[in-house]
Amino acid sequence: MAVDSLPMPEPSDPEAIPGTGIPPTLTDAGGDPGARADGHDVRPATPAEAADVHGWHAANRAAWDQAAERYEGWFQEAVDLIRRGGSNLFPVEQDLIGDLRGRCRRAIHLQCAGGRDTLSLWTQGAAEVVGVDFSPRMIELARQLAAATGAPARFIEADVLDTPHELDGTADLLYTGRGAIIWLADLDAWAAVLHRLLAPAGRLVIFDGHPAEWLFDGDGAGGWAMTSHDYFGGPEVSRGWAPEFIDRLSIPDPEQQPKLARAWTLGEILTALVGSGLRLQRVAEHPVDWWAGHRDVRADERGRVPLSFSVVATREPERP
Repeated sequence: MAVDSLPMPEPSDPEAIPGTGIPPTLTDAGGDPGARADGHDVRPATPAEAADVHGWHAANRAAWDQAAERYEGWFQEAVDLIRRGGSNLFPVEQDLIGDLRGRCRRAIHLQCAGGRDTLSLWTQGAAEVVGVDFSPRMIELARQLAAATGAPARFIEADVLDTPHELDGTADLLYTGRGAIIWLADLDAWAAVLHRLLAPAGRLVIFDGHPAEWLFDGDGAGGWAMTSHDYFGGPEVSRGWAPEFIDRLSIPDPEQQPKLARAWTLGEILTALVGSGLRLQRVAEHPVDWWAGHRDVRADERGRVPLSFSVVATREPERP
């Protein structure tokens, strides 16, 4: 999936909006990066749509191919960032990943979008980076970014659930970042891919939006108000993008490819990881506004709500 990080201003910039989008049920209140703020064309997925993993991912691939036009507009900014050794990762992500110099032969980034976060793993010390994404337009952009910066990078066009087996057991670091999990139709299949990609001593690092985030939105006075979002609800279908995120495309919103997403609960995510045979080393919740969708809420108020979460995991040791 074309997910997890947009080529945008660096995370140290308070106006930065990295990540990719999510269309949950916030049609009357709240902001989500996958649907327009006015709730334009958002509806619950039908049971048939929700059960069709291939159709779900195919729709999202087409939607992210369209959204790639915004990434293309940020290309030179991404080149300049990587050439100067910068990073598009948030400080919390950099801390979780750590200095990779001399201890990471290969870092694999799933749902890599235009490759800016992927190459940030290289500037953090990985000897080689591999990005996987299902959008051909995003992958082409990522390859151009690698060529322009001289990065030792390989970008593979594939659905995350079909990540090539030639990569199995080779990830010293396996990374999936902001706004990725929402686009997945099958968490168990995804977690199985994570497990098989990790090297025996490799680490998985996840940093993503917290599903509880969508229960709250700004009240217009700098505080929080409850939304009508159903934390346990199913996937939704939407067109258009929130202005804080991708915003308008050259294609009118009603003509854009519909996309499906689901705000999986934290319990569902962790259960899938454990069920695949991964050992959770650390699970943390953060008041980090990962897509700058709550800038109308005072900083002290934002610190009261889990807006993102992180996981560090390894493979369970082989039994003799």
